[in-house]
Amino acid sequence: MAISQAQFDVLVQALIQVGSLNAPADVLLKQFFRDRKALGPRDRSIVSDSVYFALRRSRWLEALVPGGEPRRLAFATLAMLRGFSMRDLEPLCRGTELEWLRALKAQPAPESTLGLQAELPDWVIDALRAQFADDEILALGRALQQAAPLDLRVNTLKARPEEAQAQLAAAEVPVVSMPYAPHGLRARGKPSLQALQVFRDGLIEVQDEGSQLLGHVLAPRRGEMVVDFCAGAGGKTLLLGALMQNEGRLYAFDVSEKRLANLKPRLKRSGLSNVNPVLISSERDQRVKRLAGKVDRVLVDAPCSGLGTLRRNPDLKQRQSAAGVLELVQKQASILEAAATLLKPGGLLVYATCSLLQAENEARADAFTAAHPEFAPEDCGALLRQARIPLDMGPYLRLLPHVHGTDGFFAAAWRRRGKDGAPA
Repeated sequence: MAISQAQFDVLVQALIQVGSLNAPADVLLKQFFRDRKALGPRDRSIVSDSVYFALRRSRWLEALVPGGEPRRLAFATLAMLRGFSMRDLEPLCRGTELEWLRALKAQPAPESTLGLQAELPDWVIDALRAQFADDEILALGRALQQAAPLDLRVNTLKARPEEAQAQLAAAEVPVVSMPYAPHGLRARGKPSLQALQVFRDGLIEVQDEGSQLLGHVLAPRRGEMVVDFCAGAGGKTLLLGALMQNEGRLYAFDVSEKRLANLKPRLKRSGLSNVNPVLISSERDQRVKRLAGKVDRVLVDAPCSGLGTLRRNPDLKQRQSAAGVLELVQKQASILEAAATLLKPGGLLVYATCSLLQAENEARADAFTAAHPEFAPEDCGALLRQARIPLDMGPYLRLLPHVHGTDGFFAAAWRRRGKDGAPA
């Protein structure tokens, strides 16, 4: 393994740009490469992989390189995290850097704390201690430091899982069936999906297994009216449409025109014709109010801290804060209140986040239950069993990377009672 002077210099520049944290790391890195079109695939791989190594171990690197001087940060990432040898790195050193690097490799590890080992901010550690012992927080943190696998969902409108798996195998992309999601495949490595006919034809989509399971909690049926209240780029929308077998009416609400625009090419590939993307100004938009009391099922995948996705988005632990979570909790409550008005008697409401924090999860669900006697809590474990998914869950869906191999997800469900107050 070797790295050239030019590649090292580009890595330093990338660490500076991504380290600004003024936007998501993937957005900053994409812009970085867009501005440097001459970089080849190996250059991009070395730089992007090293940046994400640095983001995943940011606390440890801060202890090794106080002040975060970019060149030293790059050397520490390559030497201490990526396994580059002194022989690889010595030609890149200038001034006193070689002496510093030798001392770095010889010094004892930084003083160990739970936050340092788990690579989580202290405020997150404090919040997690309300639900986990320290040894489980450490296991969770270490799982979050690993790169997430490439999870795929088979579009059942176009293929059965075994057919998609066979086409992927023919394209030399080995996959295995997921342990829980019935239409999920997990790929090895990082294949370029855009180059695959099976992807371009819409037989597969990228979607984490945990995200797929949320769709099976809602379990929409053919001919129903369904709302994906915070649709984003539409991964769950596409799953819901497939579960509805392209029959009925599926609304994809979102406040971001850009996110809904990103749904359009995915929607075209999917073959779905029952999806209606709707740009709304807020959860109080008139377009929302027109559907009050008319909808069979509503999924609220609420905006959240995203801490359950640190395998994919490790910069979130630096970009989020305890104060930011308090603001999100208020937004989540407002969105859930608005979404609940859409349900007709007997309708199912599912609230979900990709957070690990009780404040965004159990506390939010418990508060809704206490304030809304017209909604009867549903057992998420029972809903999964109805979908024939072998996942042992209680009233709430709680998915954890160190236990289930998925991103961290939470879900709660309620059924709107009939007019007499009884379960409809």
